[in-house]
Amino acid sequence: MVLTIIRGLDLTRSTKALNNLELSVKNNVAVITLNRPKAFNALDKETSFELMKVSIRCHEDPEIRAAVITGSGKAFCAGGDLPGFATAGDQVSSAMLEMTTYLHGAISRFARMSPPLVSAVNGVAAGAGMSLACSTDLAIAGESAKFTMAYTKAGLTPDGSSTFFLARLVGLRRAQELVLTNRVLSAEEALDWGLINRIVPDAEVLSSSVKLAEDLALGPTEAFGSAKRLLLASAGDDLEAQMERETRAIANAAKGPDGKEGIAAFVAKRSPEFVGR
Repeated sequence: MVLTIIRGLDLTRSTKALNNLELSVKNNVAVITLNRPKAFNALDKETSFELMKVSIRCHEDPEIRAAVITGSGKAFCAGGDLPGFATAGDQVSSAMLEMTTYLHGAISRFARMSPPLVSAVNGVAAGAGMSLACSTDLAIAGESAKFTMAYTKAGLTPDGSSTFFLARLVGLRRAQELVLTNRVLSAEEALDWGLINRIVPDAEVLSSSVKLAEDLALGPTEAFGSAKRLLLASAGDDLEAQMERETRAIANAAKGPDGKEGIAAFVAKRSPEFVGR
């Protein structure tokens, strides 16, 4: 498949440059790169806005069947852009409201879209960077990666969905420790605690994540999406309501092209060839 690089804030392949993100699509995999290396990829209003637009692209574009998010330079994401917030003065509350609205819109769209999202954690993931890593479907980290919540160290409270995902990943007691003490986790500790799925050499973080995403891109994309949404709904549903969701989801999957192909391939004892529907 031809490589396409998106440099626009709309959903078309505009020539207008993205200032703080890069997005490439190859082999049905979108690679999203936070691109503020001098600021360790800290999130400001513009970056969050661009991330929201990119999340919509990943959700809407049928060419995209899996995605990877990573950071340029030495860090995955150092969190929110505190120096920028400092310059907001009395308008800091409005600035926070706007930035988190964009960030949370992006995370919500990533979480509910059908293509799986893999975080390739290179270097530090702090604050909103750690929140972003927690929100992805799968996470691969380099050997030198570090994770810290960092919010209360700056007198702030967590955002970026971490109060939803973090405790579900590591348990409430450990989540409380991470939030209240700002403990820094090594990659090994993050793996042990269930925060990430795999550790690889630093030089292989992106390539390993892209390979995983390419494997996922060959799978039943809509079934992946339904499974993702079922897992999200399980936090608020009782047993019977969740099983009813499961019933409807599997019935819908069975009548779709990939469901029919998967069943036929199993019966024929061959590998399935999914089309993503």
